[in-house]
Amino acid sequence: MTHQTQASAPSFAAWRYPRFRAHVCTYALAMMADNVEHVISYWVVFQKFHSPALGGFAVVSHWLPFLFFSVPVGALAERVDPRRLIQLGMTMFAIVSLCWGYLFVTDTLQMWQAMVLLVLHGCSGVFWQTSSQLLLYDIVKVSELPSAVRMMATARYLGILVGPGVGGLIMLTLGPAQGILLNATFYVPVFLWMCWAPYGPKFRDALQAPTRIAVRGLADIIRTIRDVSGIPAIAVMISLAGAASFFVGNSYHAQMPGFAHDLGHGDPGVLYSLLLAADAAGALTAGLVLEGRGLLPPHPRTALLLALGWCLSLVSFAFVSDYPIALLILFTCGFLELSFNSMAQTLVQLNAPTAMRGRVIGLFNMAALGMRAGAGLTVGLLGSAIGIHWSLSLAAGALMGVISLLFLRLRRHPRPADSA
Repeated sequence: MTHQTQASAPSFAAWRYPRFRAHVCTYALAMMADNVEHVISYWVVFQKFHSPALGGFAVVSHWLPFLFFSVPVGALAERVDPRRLIQLGMTMFAIVSLCWGYLFVTDTLQMWQAMVLLVLHGCSGVFWQTSSQLLLYDIVKVSELPSAVRMMATARYLGILVGPGVGGLIMLTLGPAQGILLNATFYVPVFLWMCWAPYGPKFRDALQAPTRIAVRGLADIIRTIRDVSGIPAIAVMISLAGAASFFVGNSYHAQMPGFAHDLGHGDPGVLYSLLLAADAAGALTAGLVLEGRGLLPPHPRTALLLALGWCLSLVSFAFVSDYPIALLILFTCGFLELSFNSMAQTLVQLNAPTAMRGRVIGLFNMAALGMRAGAGLTVGLLGSAIGIHWSLSLAAGALMGVISLLFLRLRRHPRPADSA
């Protein structure tokens, strides 16, 4: 695809398709439900066990399934109908919510049960995320794929932004037990839409259908890495997503109580909640503004520059002492994070060979989501030794070093990278 084609695409191009509107709205609803479950289950688990270790396990168990299973699930999505994998993910999500509800109502929750449910919840997301992205090829034209990817990323952050508020309201009005049982119903619209959604393998012609290759687990991961290493646009963007997730990810969100305390607003309340919401609000604004104005057509160097700006914003936030400025910086962080992440994903999906789309998208999710488990070490564990301010700034500095190396990689292979 040429840059001229991308730049001339109308704003909200993908939104013109009723099928895409249904897809992105149900995706946002499921993302909201995912975060509602986090709010309720994490609160009950903390109240019952008061275990920081279990809280850490909750974060790791959410991201490790993406690290281990994203590529195999992507390969599986090439062989079977991705809609059925989405339905499997929704069913697992709903069952986990119902199990939480039963254990809350009967007051029989034990730590091992909580750990099992947390792992199952993380696995549910793997089936859902990769398959939802793969279906975009069936819903919109290739020229509108950047719009679709950016709007899906915006929907993700909308769910992240709205989920905690909805979860808190549900707990306040219904209580945690009834609230999480209600949350199970939020996955039903996605399941039903996938029953009737007019896309998937049986709606493709022979030229569109990818070659079916057996799912081989670890061998798929190794082969996919080897295959994409020869496509600089994909290799650089997956490396960027993986490095950003490993060094920083969303680990500074977990450290927000410490940052809020140092800013003088450590007590629960509106001011603390604003710190939590500023990052997500910036990301949501980025999706709406960039999509509405048709700004920043996808290009590898642009994605790297945006990521570099994100690093500088994180370093600034790490050492800021003024609360209003901290809010503004967090808003900027969210804006830049969505911008470079959605652009990286767009470039990967635009350049992914048809015969291995599912595995390439799975590899991107493995890097962008699965590697977030490592940020608990770079920001979290290191923060306990040298302080969260220095650990966040050093992690961002390390990422800047990786970005510099990726710039050099693009300079050595300018034409393939620029073909995006």
